[in-house]
Amino acid sequence: MSDQPDVLILGGGSGGYACAFRAAQLGKTVTLIEEDKVGGTCLHRGCIPTKALVHAAEVADTVTHASALGIGATLDGIDLGGVHAYKHSTVERLYKGLQGLVRSHKIEVVHGTGRYGGGRTVHVGDRTITGTSLVLATGSQVRSLPGLEIGGRILTSDEALTFPELPKRVVVLGGGVIGVEFASIWASLGAAVTIVEALPRLVAAEDEWSSKQLNRALRKRGITIMTGTRFAKAVQDESTVSVTVESGDTIEADLLLVAVGRGPRTTDIGLTENGVVLDSRGFVTVDDSLCASQPDVYAVGDIVAGPQLAHRGFQQGIFVAETIAGLSPTSIEDSGIPRVTYSNPEVASVGLTEDQARERHGDVATVVYDLAGNGKSQILGTSGGVKLVRAGATEGPVVGIHMVGERVGELIGEAQLIVNWGAYPGEVAALVHAHPTQAEALGEAHLALAGTPLHSHN
Repeated sequence: MSDQPDVLILGGGSGGYACAFRAAQLGKTVTLIEEDKVGGTCLHRGCIPTKALVHAAEVADTVTHASALGIGATLDGIDLGGVHAYKHSTVERLYKGLQGLVRSHKIEVVHGTGRYGGGRTVHVGDRTITGTSLVLATGSQVRSLPGLEIGGRILTSDEALTFPELPKRVVVLGGGVIGVEFASIWASLGAAVTIVEALPRLVAAEDEWSSKQLNRALRKRGITIMTGTRFAKAVQDESTVSVTVESGDTIEADLLLVAVGRGPRTTDIGLTENGVVLDSRGFVTVDDSLCASQPDVYAVGDIVAGPQLAHRGFQQGIFVAETIAGLSPTSIEDSGIPRVTYSNPEVASVGLTEDQARERHGDVATVVYDLAGNGKSQILGTSGGVKLVRAGATEGPVVGIHMVGERVGELIGEAQLIVNWGAYPGEVAALVHAHPTQAEALGEAHLALAGTPLHSHN
């Protein structure tokens, strides 16, 4: 136990523990401060438990539609307690594995709430710990709206993960990634779902084509979508919640999920009081090396403005550890980080949207390959497509890939290599994609953008 480690990390989520592991690999002594459990939001209240619910929902959908495949199966009901047990066991297995890795890397974990004390110092309990370098990785927290009190039948994603009842009617306030994923889960489990989104379209950070594809698919599943609609108020009693929008229309439901985004956890921990500069939204201001305004103080993950993705924080943690060790790691700009919305259908993307590409490059070319032409997608019974965005009207690299459809998130690995390595359509078109796979859709899209489409009508 040392009060002067080489690397002191405040926060044990994806960014914090990745930084700890890599720093330990590079021979540094590491102390990690975590007020809850190592793994953070992603493992315990975010990515993993929600995707366990997504998989349970997929199973329910499969059983519900089994007769279309000639399989005699019926959905007798949802044992929500059993679903939560499955979700919990998945989280616990991963948590035990993570604890083993912490021990193997000889990382000291200090449990408690840390408070920044200036310089490279953090106070936790009765200890004062000063690192040669300090990494801030305190993560994010759910946001609400002014005057909207969380509790009872008004939930955030944190409470929704463990809510003991399966609702029959749900209003989801927010059509971003979290809202769309929970809407999809509840619809698969039999609920009538309404999404209320103030912006003109769902998943507004995605390409407009992706939003339209998702909107169409969710409506086909029976989900009511109210975009361009502002929330006014919510009133609840013991069994229901009444949601009113600005037009005066009221929606009655069993639950209201507030999914209006997440904010950085940077308040009330001594940052601004001790010289760490935050922007107007509360994110830590950093340079290209993720160094904050104080010497040898870094920030990673959701407290750095940009997409709030666990794998972004993970990569930033590695980047900072290598920077501290004197290496020269290569950074990846935020647009090059893959993004997946785990709804049904999935939305996956990497790189620039068409609008962003036009703003940056001027002339662009795009192509959409419809999954109706892909054998594996037809077997799965999914619709959607692959959209490519190229810099330049007649030649140039692929700078954006956008996909909608069942399981397309599994294609994002190849997609991010194409974009981040600056591949040209003809180079990808020359590669061989196994048949029958959905990966063929990526190949076909590049054939089309290279001017040699095979499975399309001239």
